[in-house]
Amino acid sequence: MKDIKKVVLAYSGGLDTSIILKWLQETYDCEVVTFTADLGQGEELEPARSKAQSMDVKEIYIEDLRDEFVSEYVFPMFRANAIYEGEYLLGTSIARPLIAKRLVEIAEETGADAISHGATGKGNDQVRFELGAYALNPSINIIAPWREWDLGSRKSLLDYAEKHGIPVEMKRGNESPYSMDANLLHISYEGGPLEDPWKEPSTEMWRWTVNPELAPNEATYLDLEFENGDPIGIDGVKMSPAELLTELNRLGGTNGVGRTDIVENRYVGMKSRGAYETPGGSILLKAHRAIESITLDRGVAHLKDELMPKYAELIYNGYWFSPEREMLQTAIDHSQRWVNGKVRLKLYKGNIEITGRESEDTLFDEAIATFEDDSGAYNQADAEGFIRLNALRLRTESLRDSIRGGKQGGA
Repeated sequence: MKDIKKVVLAYSGGLDTSIILKWLQETYDCEVVTFTADLGQGEELEPARSKAQSMDVKEIYIEDLRDEFVSEYVFPMFRANAIYEGEYLLGTSIARPLIAKRLVEIAEETGADAISHGATGKGNDQVRFELGAYALNPSINIIAPWREWDLGSRKSLLDYAEKHGIPVEMKRGNESPYSMDANLLHISYEGGPLEDPWKEPSTEMWRWTVNPELAPNEATYLDLEFENGDPIGIDGVKMSPAELLTELNRLGGTNGVGRTDIVENRYVGMKSRGAYETPGGSILLKAHRAIESITLDRGVAHLKDELMPKYAELIYNGYWFSPEREMLQTAIDHSQRWVNGKVRLKLYKGNIEITGRESEDTLFDEAIATFEDDSGAYNQADAEGFIRLNALRLRTESLRDSIRGGKQGGA
């Protein structure tokens, strides 16, 4: 890649990407275009513009992608009830395809020769960014500085910053010891004290959720409305996708909902301990399963549950733009056309309870399900033949075993 003239860099304005910006200019003697995405991380992004300008960047992209992120990535994922290894709600994983897509699009818009990111060679994000980019532009050039340079420690990064006059915000005393990533779906914590899987996270680590023990003594109730599998309003108030997830985060965080501490299997082969806050996502997952419980046919619901682990693994490993994920999405979306109605939830000290669900498209028939006089809606005597037919193979095997067992015992 010696002929690189222009590179689009996924840029946050922090230490790592600021150093990468300078390193790209110096190593490749190229022009750098910066791209900063607002995915709801809750940080002021305009400082990234002034930092980029101070480093002679002429083309600066800062984009509000919150509604696109939630409507086109988060909601489709939740239609599948996706959860990785039984616990992780894929908050970081689902953000990477959108960033990769915009990197590729901006490269095309600006005539850039390559894109670049700040993901390390040990993590999942390098895979997610690059698989996404290659799926959208198979001939794209990708520069991953962490796999090329020899700046392997924080000290070497700081020395490089000092040498090249890159401003570094020193926050000793208040600086978090964790590596954090945030967007509208979650905030993640890795590294630092969490590298010991026996050590409990400090209570000061959590940013979005109150300690469940200190959450309000009065429960919070809310009604979440669904249309075609997606949430569209809270307590009768229609909201945009980003507004709705923001409000669920607020309600969940206030009640201590959504904390998870897990050890997960990274795609690159190692185990990694991470802590996550996903208050809105935890509420949404519980509510979506509740509305599906009365609107989905049993066979469809069970098949969805069988497909979900594969779907979640595809997202975790970076295959959002793969044909197999798109195939699964088509089936999942087809199942959601009757997933309409309301779910009532109770939030209390870290817990989420379903207290009600209703839908005009419900399959729940009280006349059939009742324990009272069913007036002929269901003939209980029919169950005898159903049971005997289903027991036929079990009875046949048991009979064989008893005969064979008797012969063997008498030998």
